[in-house]
Amino acid sequence: MSTTTLTPMNPWSAPRLSRRWWPVFLRNLLVWRKLALPSVVANIAEPLIWLVAFGYGLGALVGTVNMAAPGGATVAVPYILFLASGSICMSAMNAATFEALYSAFSRMHVQKTWDGILNAPVSLDDVVLAEMLWAGFKAMFTVTVILLVMLGLGITHSPKLLVAWPVLWLTGIAFSCIALVFNALAKGYDFFSYYFTLVLTPMMFLSGVFFPREQLPGPVLLLSDLLPLTHAVQLVRPLFLDQWPTNAALHLAVLVFYAVAGFWLALALTRRRFAR
Repeated sequence: MSTTTLTPMNPWSAPRLSRRWWPVFLRNLLVWRKLALPSVVANIAEPLIWLVAFGYGLGALVGTVNMAAPGGATVAVPYILFLASGSICMSAMNAATFEALYSAFSRMHVQKTWDGILNAPVSLDDVVLAEMLWAGFKAMFTVTVILLVMLGLGITHSPKLLVAWPVLWLTGIAFSCIALVFNALAKGYDFFSYYFTLVLTPMMFLSGVFFPREQLPGPVLLLSDLLPLTHAVQLVRPLFLDQWPTNAALHLAVLVFYAVAGFWLALALTRRRFAR
């Protein structure tokens, strides 16, 4: 009588994806619909408070901000517009991060929802893909509501904001992938404080959201060039000013790199966690 030994799958192998991610995504959507209103309030209240407090409060003292425009010229931009174009990227980052950390961790570890899903003919790869796309959707929903508020306040009326919409979606996808990496490593909710304190908070202040990056010291400016939020802001801010961003291909490539590399790393770490 012979026995067959199953070789465990290499966690770093290429993702094995199918259309079975859709039921998982739909399941999250149906659950979210029951809590849609408080979720909307929680996601848009903080960025709008930032916008009102800093944009109108500090903006009244600052007035305008000088920033480089395409072609090498320097233009004076109202601070409320400067802040709005950066904070919308920060909102996409935060919305995707919270969903891919706290909510995904609850479904994976606390509620054991992923374990239940994996009893169906759905692979772990599809579950991780669905979580990534769901977090991107939440980010897209959040920034859409905030954009509508900004339009209502008359902060900007640039038609190029239609182009900013998919860029913000890509920003949410990139940060959801990064967050899923930490989700796979976490043992509890307290672990996420390291990510917020040591990664996201410095990124907010180094990526040109609140003030021009050109004021940073040289070594810090080089670090800022490596941050995904920096490239999101560099793409979105000119669109708020009704201009086309320079080096758009480079900025998009960086965001795509973070999304692809982050997803692959998150998937590998999640596979290793579930294989234990």
